[in-house]
Amino acid sequence: MQTTTPIRPAAAQPAVAVRRFSRTRVQEQIAGYAFITPALLSLIIFLLVPILASLVLVFMKYDVLTAPEWQGAANVQQIFGDKRLGTIYWNTLRFVVFATFFNNVLGLMLAMGVNRAMHGAIRYLLRTALFFPVLTTTASLALVWNFLLTQDRGVVNFLLQQIGLGPVQWLSNSRWAMVSVIMFDVWRACGFLMVLYLAGLQAIPETLYEAAKIDGANDWQLMRHITLPLITPTAFFAVVISVIGAAQVFDNVWVLTEGGPADATRLIVLYIYELGFKRFEMGYAATVSLTLFLILIALTLIQFRMSRRWVHYE
Repeated sequence: MQTTTPIRPAAAQPAVAVRRFSRTRVQEQIAGYAFITPALLSLIIFLLVPILASLVLVFMKYDVLTAPEWQGAANVQQIFGDKRLGTIYWNTLRFVVFATFFNNVLGLMLAMGVNRAMHGAIRYLLRTALFFPVLTTTASLALVWNFLLTQDRGVVNFLLQQIGLGPVQWLSNSRWAMVSVIMFDVWRACGFLMVLYLAGLQAIPETLYEAAKIDGANDWQLMRHITLPLITPTAFFAVVISVIGAAQVFDNVWVLTEGGPADATRLIVLYIYELGFKRFEMGYAATVSLTLFLILIALTLIQFRMSRRWVHYE
């Protein structure tokens, strides 16, 4: 007796494969959402919710101890009558311009020196030493800086006296206090920008330098026609984050000078902190915060627009 084995339709096997593929894809999507859920929750709770709350507080009178009271545009009108705000924004502008400039110039110079001048263990040791201030807390660094710049017992003034120069009131003189704060920020932050520029330099193909040397290019021509143009994407990113970071500096000034003397180093974020947590004017503090947010958005958009003229991606 002859038996026959039933033949499964050819279309059934692809259908099973499609179902397995779909099930696997769904499982991967579920796993992906599970991994990003903590980050999304943190983003919503610690960023989105405070932003929305700040927008609401702009129209409120709120001193923390009592319930918020609606007062319309009174906080916005108060900005135009705040005489200190203009001075504080001028201080912030000067700090942002000089800190951004020196951080990026020094960061690029250090990156070029570390990248080309040294090799082996010395190179890695130097990178670590230059990056170390970035890893240290600002409060600790500020205490060291304060020790260096103290008028009576500071190391810097001691060295100045050894060469016949008088002591300088680095932190208590309105003329020198901002200079000291900028110098401290450069010392603290240029190591981070050095690492960014170093990554950009190492991404430039070595064959470009070799071809240019064959054509007789010297070191200055190599830097002008190869290094600087090809490092512009990194420079653009570094400048953008430097501007945003410098505009939000708080701990540097708080530990070194507390905004003094006579508002000489009082920056906008320190002023917002004092409005909200010393004077308990939460509504007005939120309004000033909104002005800072809008200014940073405008500056970032301007930088992106201007980048079309000087940033080269090829």
